[in-house]
Amino acid sequence: MRTELPPSDQEMVDAYERHLRAERGLSSHTVRAYIGDVVSLLGYVRGLDVIGSGSPSAQGKLDLAGLRAWLAAQRSAGTGRTTLARRSAAARTFTAWAHRRGHLDSDPGARLVAPRPRRTLPSVLRQDQADGLMQASRSGAAERDAVALRDHAIVELLYATGIRVSELCGLDVDDVDMDLRVVRVIGKGDKERTVPFGVPAQRAVRDWLTDGRPELASANSPPALLLGARGGRLQPSSVRRIVHDALKAVPGAPDLGPHGLRHTAATHLLEGGADLRSVQELLGHATLATTQLYTHVTVERLRAVHDQAHPRS
Repeated sequence: MRTELPPSDQEMVDAYERHLRAERGLSSHTVRAYIGDVVSLLGYVRGLDVIGSGSPSAQGKLDLAGLRAWLAAQRSAGTGRTTLARRSAAARTFTAWAHRRGHLDSDPGARLVAPRPRRTLPSVLRQDQADGLMQASRSGAAERDAVALRDHAIVELLYATGIRVSELCGLDVDDVDMDLRVVRVIGKGDKERTVPFGVPAQRAVRDWLTDGRPELASANSPPALLLGARGGRLQPSSVRRIVHDALKAVPGAPDLGPHGLRHTAATHLLEGGADLRSVQELLGHATLATTQLYTHVTVERLRAVHDQAHPRS
């Protein structure tokens, strides 16, 4: 049950939600998460879970001690470090906005020290496993079945570009330049970037556009690059199923989704000699710190090879 806020607090939250959507261009999922955290924070500092509309505003009680107590209560309830770090960031973003807009006399979030999330190493495919995935997918597409051609184009593009599943499903036909072998991607925060892809992905996409897409398209189909069986834009949930099913044909491969192919693409780029800044640009990461996670993956692989091969490991 969502915490009920007094009118003054609710007006502030509504204004903040409009800011997140219109000015920052965040996705609906991210906005819901931020607003949920803010409502939880305001409800906590006022001391009750569910408050009647006649209760006093929480704005006067929103200080550094209140922020720390809110996080401490969640930590005591067993909330993980990663979630706590995200909620800390949400609180700091909110208090900074509220201070700029005059809702708070000061910004208590500026002095809030957030717990550092544990950065777990993502599961990725070895290069031979990635090759096996592409070969299995290509074999299925050899029958020229429309769905098989589409699925082959999906795994080739995900591995070749490292784009997010939402970005893949958002592509229109005109976003793909087959001659230059690049896709125009609209990423987080509506930021546009251009990502190249190789010849195998070019062949897979061309086969799909020539022999596959016309079979699934209808008069009411959108200009989407990828279509579902009924002619509508393919959804991320369908792509996740497609990737999971495709990996079942690769012996010993971890069960990954589209994001696992994104991790794999980044790791193989770095292993192949790409620099961090270039990989950051290709993946659309806002900060280099996110991209640096993949350097740990490559180091772990090198260590494993050393342990297996070196006589004094």
